[in-house]
Amino acid sequence: MTVESFFGAVESLLVLETMLWLLAGVLVGIVIGALPGLGPPLGMAIILPLTLPLGEINAIILLVGVYSGSMYGGSIAAVLINTPGVSSSAATMFDGYPMSKQGRAATALSISATASAIGGLFTITALILFSPALIEMVLAVGTPERFLVAILGLAMITVVTRGSMAKGLLAGVAGLLVTTVGIAPMSLDQRYADTMYLYDGIDFVAVLIGLFAIAEMMKLAGQKGGIADADVTISWDGVAEGVRTTLKHPITLFKSANIGMIVGAIPGAGATVSNFVAYSEAVRSSDDPDSFGSGNEVGVIASESSNNGTVAGSLVPAISFGIPGSSSTAVLIGGLLMHGLQPGPSMFQPEGELQLTYAMLLALLVGNVVIIVFGLSMVTQLGYLTKLDTDYIIPMVVVLSFLGTYALRINPIDILTVIVFGIVGFYMVRYNYSVIAFVLGVVLGDIAEENLYTALQLSDGSFMIFVNPFEYGHWLAPILTFLIVAILFGPFVKRWVTTRLEASS
Repeated sequence: MTVESFFGAVESLLVLETMLWLLAGVLVGIVIGALPGLGPPLGMAIILPLTLPLGEINAIILLVGVYSGSMYGGSIAAVLINTPGVSSSAATMFDGYPMSKQGRAATALSISATASAIGGLFTITALILFSPALIEMVLAVGTPERFLVAILGLAMITVVTRGSMAKGLLAGVAGLLVTTVGIAPMSLDQRYADTMYLYDGIDFVAVLIGLFAIAEMMKLAGQKGGIADADVTISWDGVAEGVRTTLKHPITLFKSANIGMIVGAIPGAGATVSNFVAYSEAVRSSDDPDSFGSGNEVGVIASESSNNGTVAGSLVPAISFGIPGSSSTAVLIGGLLMHGLQPGPSMFQPEGELQLTYAMLLALLVGNVVIIVFGLSMVTQLGYLTKLDTDYIIPMVVVLSFLGTYALRINPIDILTVIVFGIVGFYMVRYNYSVIAFVLGVVLGDIAEENLYTALQLSDGSFMIFVNPFEYGHWLAPILTFLIVAILFGPFVKRWVTTRLEASS
């Protein structure tokens, strides 16, 4: 029955009309992802009402195509104008944009397309083969594990910070403080929110756009010529170099894709968290960690591979239990319900909707092929944007940033947020404070706080829930706790052991 469902899905996907809807979804998604502040959830929400006249297969495949395409599309703006088209492309900026400034935009875009597509192809194939095991893993994840994953990400501040560790930690704490604005998750107290526009807190996307896009435009305002500091060479040689570079780092490629799939399967974590975890792991395991942030190709590979890997992982809780792993899968669940489909175990049962599930996964496979074909074919044209005079780029980016930010929540305070954090980002770079550490604090603060409260409620206030699986049944929690301790104290232990060995010899 499973084999019949699989081949039934293949047959339904090979219909010309269905393939055209998939192609349209991926291309629309790439455009939406490339526009600052929009991203997959908003793009899918806009498309959702338009799927009503379509059959269930075409409708769901169109939404899946938009989801996958926009995850890649975010890297285009990240590489070319230092603006996260989607929040999960934030880590791509750290090395992708410096590559553009060095005149290697074609290589960076090529790496992005190749790593994104391969990461997606690998994780979707793994999901098709190992979905039962992933479902069991999702069932084992509770609020203690979500809290610890957030703390694991925060612990990575010690890994990604270059220069003064004190400045890095201070930036991380400042990012955490930003997340305390608004209504407290459990007590419902108002914190630093004297206006109703701040009750929902400070929007993360607005912070990102301010920190990176506006801050960079302020910097470029005093620069003549294009974005690139070096002579820009736009050629197919750069495209080929990007593909070769990506394939030279298979360990980073597949490790990051796995991180994306696993973290993406944890409800509430999402692509932004997996993006930073994968990037931080690439820095930690590198022989030359100091080169990250200044145009290291491996940073782009790790970020983009995890991005599309997260798409596969986030589908597990969404399809299996109706639990959205991200905002995008929440919209996808809405699409399923709108077309009379109930997310749950029946989606993986041959007598249920297994054929539709296979069709969704196969559509993602084909979508990633479209991404690599479109991405590589458009690199040379997109790369010329780095040659445009900043007099044209700055107003365009600023207007798009403000429009995209406002469209996301229709909240005027977000415009002010973009301006304020644009100034903050400009001076953080000038005085060598870690912007990456600040962003990690902003990304993970809400996740950590909300899940800490919930976990302590489950344990009647006992922190033993994070280390004692025998009493509370959370077997992944002590493993994550060990990883956090290893990351925080491992370098000190290594230094101590090295010193003792040198002293004894």
